[in-house]
Amino acid sequence: MDALEEMNLSSTFNISEVFRIYGANLTFDDGDSAFYMPLYIEVLWCVLFSTMIVVAACGNLIVIWIVLAHKRMRTVTNYFIVNLSIADTMVSTLNVIFNFTYMLRREWWFGEWYCKFSNFIAVVSVSASVFTLMAISIDRYMAIMHPLHPRMSRTMTLNIAVCIWILAGILSCPQYVYSRTREQDNHTVCYMFFNEDGEITESEEDYIYNVLILIVTYVIPMQAMAFTYFRVGRELWGSQSIGEVTRKQTETINSKRKIVKMMIVVVAIFGVCWLPYHLYFLIVHHFPDIMDSAYVQHIYLAIYFLAMSNSMYNPIIYCWMNSR
Repeated sequence: MDALEEMNLSSTFNISEVFRIYGANLTFDDGDSAFYMPLYIEVLWCVLFSTMIVVAACGNLIVIWIVLAHKRMRTVTNYFIVNLSIADTMVSTLNVIFNFTYMLRREWWFGEWYCKFSNFIAVVSVSASVFTLMAISIDRYMAIMHPLHPRMSRTMTLNIAVCIWILAGILSCPQYVYSRTREQDNHTVCYMFFNEDGEITESEEDYIYNVLILIVTYVIPMQAMAFTYFRVGRELWGSQSIGEVTRKQTETINSKRKIVKMMIVVVAIFGVCWLPYHLYFLIVHHFPDIMDSAYVQHIYLAIYFLAMSNSMYNPIIYCWMNSR
C-alpha cells in the first residue's frame, strides 16, 4: 500500500489542514512527502514564490509609506488600504516563507513557538484583509448612497481598524493554542492538533473550525461586498442627475467612480485567488480519492501560490488605477 492509499484510508485531515494554508503541512507515515519533485521543478517553484514574496513585501511597504508620509493621502479609504497592506505584508513575510520552505524540505526547522505563530499569522492576516475590504465597501456605500451623513472621522477609522485585528485575532486563537510540533518518522512536523493524544485524525472540532473560517472569511464577506458595490455601481453609473451638472460635480462623480472601480477590482481578485482554495478544501474532504492523482502536488502548490499571491496584486492595482 503506497503513501497516498494509507492517507485515504486513515483520514483526510492532512490535506484539508494543509490546504487551509494555515498549516501547509503534509507528511505521510512512510516519511515521504506528496510534494517530492525533481530539483529543477523545486527551483521553478522557488523562483515563483520568491518573486511573489518580494513583490508583495516591497509593494505593500511602499503603499504604507506613500499614505503615511504624505498628508493629502491620509483619507479614510487610504487608512483602510494601509491596514490591508499591513496584513498582506505580514502573511508574505511571516508565514509564506516558512511554510514554503517546510513544504520543500519536509522538515519544520523553526521550533514549536514559531509553528504556533506562523499558523496564527496566516489566519489573522487573511481575516484582517477580508474584514478591511468589507470596511472599505461599507465606507464607499455610506459616502455615495448617503452623502449627507457625516463621514468617518480619523479616530473612528482607527478604532474600526483595531476592532478588525481583534476579531481576526479571536478567529485565529485556535491556531496558536492547538498548533504544535511532533516527531514523525524522523521528521519534525507542524500541525494543528485538536486531539490531546496528538494523532493526525480529522476531528469534529477541526471540521467545524474549518467551515467557520470558510463562512466568516469568504462566504459572508463576498456576499456583503457584492451587495454594496452593486448598489454603489448602480448609483454612480445608472442614475441620471436632475438639472444641469457642473464641472465640479462631474469631477467628483468621476473621482468616486475611479475609487469604486479600483476597489471592485481588488475584491474581484481576492475572490478569484481564494475561490480555488475553498473549493479544493471541500472537494478533497468529500472525495479524498482525488489525492491519487499523479500531479496532485503541482495542483496543490499552484492553488497555494494563487491564494498567497493575492498579497502582491493590490499594490499593482493601486499603481495602475490610481494616479496618486
